[in-house]
Amino acid sequence: MVKKVLDIVISDRRLKLREIVEIVGISEERIFFHILHEILGIKKLTSRWVPRLLTVENKRVHMTISKECLDLFKRNPREFFRRYVTVDETWIHHYTPETKQQSKQWISSGPEESQIGSIGWEGHSYHFLGF
Repeated sequence: MVKKVLDIVISDRRLKLREIVEIVGISEERIFFHILHEILGIKKLTSRWVPRLLTVENKRVHMTISKECLDLFKRNPREFFRRYVTVDETWIHHYTPETKQQSKQWISSGPEESQIGSIGWEGHSYHFLGF
């Protein structure tokens, strides 16, 4: 049963606990506490990192639009400035981002886990807290 749960989690780390329960056919508590946490040492983490790098296609689109705007300006500068609107840089996504719940993935806990530290100011001295 443990191997089956491990294979399911490895095949799709975004499965919800209730989906694993439906596939395996045993209780949620047994899968969650006993198999995933105690035996396999697996927990679920949420990923919130979104890269902000432009793809080659994004760069091509930006270049095309910039050239079109330059052509419009060359034809009639006065009309161009009257109609053209600019705004501050804003990231607009053409997709619906995942919710925090949807982006969770099962991971193994172990010695490779990252270390977290923080520096805080308390009174007149610095304190470092490391884990």
